[in-house]
Amino acid sequence: MYGLVDCNNFYASCERIFKPKLNKKPIVVLSNNDGCVIARSNESKKIGIKMGVPAFKISSLIKKYNIEVFSTNFALYGDISQRVMTIVSQIIPDIEIYSIDEAFLDLKEFKDSDLLSVGSNIRKKILQCTGIPVSIGIAKTKTLSKIANYIAKNNSGIGVFLINEDNYDYLLKDIPIQKIWGVGFKTNLFLKRYGINTAEQLKNCDLKWIRSNLSIIGERMVKELRGISCNKINNLNVGKKSISTSRTFSKMITSYSSLESSIAMYTTRCAEKLRSQSCSTKIAHIFIMTNPFRKDLDQNIIYKTVQFPIATDDTGEILNYILNELKKVYQKGYFYKKAGVILSGIIPTNHVQCDIFDNKNRKKSKAIMSTMDLINKKMGRDSIRYAAQGYHSNLKLRQQSLSPCYTTRWNELLKIYI
Repeated sequence: MYGLVDCNNFYASCERIFKPKLNKKPIVVLSNNDGCVIARSNESKKIGIKMGVPAFKISSLIKKYNIEVFSTNFALYGDISQRVMTIVSQIIPDIEIYSIDEAFLDLKEFKDSDLLSVGSNIRKKILQCTGIPVSIGIAKTKTLSKIANYIAKNNSGIGVFLINEDNYDYLLKDIPIQKIWGVGFKTNLFLKRYGINTAEQLKNCDLKWIRSNLSIIGERMVKELRGISCNKINNLNVGKKSISTSRTFSKMITSYSSLESSIAMYTTRCAEKLRSQSCSTKIAHIFIMTNPFRKDLDQNIIYKTVQFPIATDDTGEILNYILNELKKVYQKGYFYKKAGVILSGIIPTNHVQCDIFDNKNRKKSKAIMSTMDLINKKMGRDSIRYAAQGYHSNLKLRQQSLSPCYTTRWNELLKIYI
């Protein structure tokens, strides 16, 4: 049996931990540069605020319903997530952290009759230790546990839901196809063209037809709906296959120097993430683009791929290649609104193949990167930086409603007056 722990309205719930007066009040959390809504409390959902809507479009609703607005505080959310996952792993050692607010559990060691009580205990422990409410779905497969979690989350007061032989058949009749794990936008449209609208209808599809149209991934999904486990718990600490950093600028930029400092900053962030998972990259991609919504301005999208002779995790080396390409592709006369860097071809650093003609001192490079990371971790991000990053980069986000980092910065600890 598998379980899925999913934090309810996670970002909004994190903001409520240190401001209990916000309980039962509408909350929205905005994306980078306070652009779009990326998280909503249940109260905001009832008001009718949609996910992804630009903040300026709901300004009247914010005033009318006195909605609390927060800028994203990833330092806080990441730390709270780590605390939640630590609690879960103390109770159920065999877990797979699926996202910042989700984790799959392997419950094979428990009797079926004990599963609901185990789920309830996990839920109570997380709430007691972190203040984060969670929903837990339990079933024979990971796909079915996702459905069980959907039921638990959308029926107030349940908290934990178990799909078993008794309720399995009639439950799937009411689950829309788009709520099934693995059914994306295109798959949803494709299946509906053939009259497949519910989980039950998908479960009963011919496997050969599914495989020919949706590949082996679709076949596994259908098998999982039938109670045949195809996706096991993956508790290996596998690094990301690609790493990216991109931003929409708060103001459009035209100068090369501003674009260069932004790309340099994004590259630095990507390289830091790369080293944090002990990996190196073989390929980098850069892109810059104008604002597609400004029809009154000339449009331009530039995308360039850079390949390194030897996989590397050295920020300076990656920067050198990327900025050289940026100089080649940059075009004057455009108002650029967004830029980004993507690293791919990622492999573990200890798997990198050396080249006898490589004239770079890799040992020295590793020592420099380790020292930089250590100093920046101890003294604060960018205490040591590359000159190309500048000091007034467009990477600086607009975060007008940023809450304190209560759990990760000493000078922002919550003060209690007695």
